[in-house]
Amino acid sequence: MLIALTGTPGVGKTAVAILLKEKGYKILDLTKIAISKNFTYEFDKSRDSFVINIEKLDKHIHEQYHSSNDTIFLDGHISHLLKSIDKVVVLRCHPKELEKRLESKNWLKKKVKENIETEMLDVILCETVDNYSKKNVFEIDTTNESAASVASLVMEIIKNGFKHMKKYNIGNIDWSEEILKDF
Repeated sequence: MLIALTGTPGVGKTAVAILLKEKGYKILDLTKIAISKNFTYEFDKSRDSFVINIEKLDKHIHEQYHSSNDTIFLDGHISHLLKSIDKVVVLRCHPKELEKRLESKNWLKKKVKENIETEMLDVILCETVDNYSKKNVFEIDTTNESAASVASLVMEIIKNGFKHMKKYNIGNIDWSEEILKDF
């Protein structure tokens, strides 16, 4: 089973993925795969990141991993754009906390602002719902949670057989009013 672990940069995807790996789950870092396999178009200097060819990456993931019986997490803020995913876990974070996290990484102000706006407008969640049935999408607020706590919540979803629990239903998290505040 392929599970996208997605969300705006800074919500905690990689920290959670590391802990899930320690629990025995296989983790695929989509950015590393895309770069190593040359599934990129170019390097965007203004965003300090590669522009990834989603179609080539998706084809590779499907060919290499889709028939696996293992539970495999795909770590990356683009993982929800792949068509070969079975389930999607969208990690979310309050914009004020997200701003602190991204600034602590010494990101450029422009990039911090862009990602905060992305989180406020539910861009990742909206893209996910466009691609997947709501029954296959789970949403977790990481704002006041440790990475270990979030990893436990993800494992709870797995242990529950991906049955929906109200606390993970999409739409419970809404930062849209934050757009009216000065960031």
